[in-house]
Amino acid sequence: MAAAAEDSKKSSDVEERLKPFYERAALAEEGNLDVAIESLLNVEKQMRLAGDVAGTKNAVIEIVKLCYEARAWKTLNDQIILLSKRRGQLKQAVTAMVQQAMQYIDETPDIEARIELIKTLNTVSAGKIYVEIERARLIKKLAKIKEEQGLIAEAADLMQEVAVETFGAMAKTEKIAFILEQVRLCLDRQDYVRAQILSRKISPRVFDADTSKEKKKPKEGDNIVEEAPADIPSLLELKRIYYELMIRYYSHSNDYLEICRSYKSIYEIPSVKDDPSQWIPLLRKICWYLVLSPYDPMQSSLLNSTLEDKNLSEIPNFRVLLKKLITMEVIQWTALWETYKDEFENEKNMLGGSLCDKAAEDLRQRIIEHNILVVSKYYSRITLKRLAELLCLSLQEAEKHLSEMVVSKSLVAKIDRPMGIVCFQVAKDSNDVLNSWAMNLEKLLDLVEKSCHQIHKETMVHKAALKV
Repeated sequence: MAAAAEDSKKSSDVEERLKPFYERAALAEEGNLDVAIESLLNVEKQMRLAGDVAGTKNAVIEIVKLCYEARAWKTLNDQIILLSKRRGQLKQAVTAMVQQAMQYIDETPDIEARIELIKTLNTVSAGKIYVEIERARLIKKLAKIKEEQGLIAEAADLMQEVAVETFGAMAKTEKIAFILEQVRLCLDRQDYVRAQILSRKISPRVFDADTSKEKKKPKEGDNIVEEAPADIPSLLELKRIYYELMIRYYSHSNDYLEICRSYKSIYEIPSVKDDPSQWIPLLRKICWYLVLSPYDPMQSSLLNSTLEDKNLSEIPNFRVLLKKLITMEVIQWTALWETYKDEFENEKNMLGGSLCDKAAEDLRQRIIEHNILVVSKYYSRITLKRLAELLCLSLQEAEKHLSEMVVSKSLVAKIDRPMGIVCFQVAKDSNDVLNSWAMNLEKLLDLVEKSCHQIHKETMVHKAALKV
């Protein structure tokens, strides 16, 4: 009997609380919008002062719905501002109101109404940590509209206002997608310094995380991470977008080695490796940018690892090209260019676009540097005239390229200009000279001792033969 009475009481309480909403529906159908809103505002006030979270949320949501159904966009904006400023307004009610109103952004009749609604919601959510994710999404929508209007600088400035890396409740993929959008807009406005700063907020290791592992259930007190929206790409798709943006950034400064590493990271994505139509153009790009990169340990390591790739057999011309670079032989530039000129021109039609404008000039520069390194391996001293003949250059050009390599510390050499002699020997300091003398003396004493031993042995053998 007591349980039945309790259920009856709860049922009557629910009916009593829902009564104003039924009245609002009837008033709205009769066209009395202002009266219906006023009725709900009174309900909202009662619920808010009573600390009823669920009732307050229902009231503000119903007010927003009422304005939307009546297509009263100005009234909707006014009510959102009014409700957010009411004394002692509950956080849950503001969150529910913003989330509900965000569903109507795409339903606005024109672009002006859309922008006005976004700005209203942005004003309400500014400075409130409990709606920081909603504010980030609103900023992203507004920036997209600005970009469509051709206002790239304004869109970039809007996006840079939000630091999503500090949002604990935002999904990891949504954070990465937001930062990548910031980087893209900076690149579009040619703000390369800020693009680099923003790109460093993303660690490349985050793309190697194992997504197949089951998510751990959050412990009590942990922040609950929201699910990413359906339009956010997967982690592997974001990895590709990230490295494509990095290629755009490094192309600005013609950093060939970093461009090559970015292409290699895209090439290693499983979905790319399974599709020859995707990985063949990427492998071609990797080979070209390896050849264009100045010699250093990282370039040498990438070169050898690329040569070990079995897929390189599908493009044998590039295997031959890479083999030439690791072989200590002088490369004839004219013959090489005649062989690979068509391949070079074909890059314009391949996936990833053409090489940069000065790539052909830089390719010739890399071949000359390779040839100088080869000469330095075989010669300790050589005349400048002979060096120019081996490089197929004039004396002035040979001296210029040799000097540039010495300045960049790729090579150790000295030029005796009056004599016209190039010396590739490394200058030794006093300690090295003393050490070499000590080693030579030690070798000399060893030879003397061995010679004495052999002489003594021969003498003993000769004496034994005479006695017999």
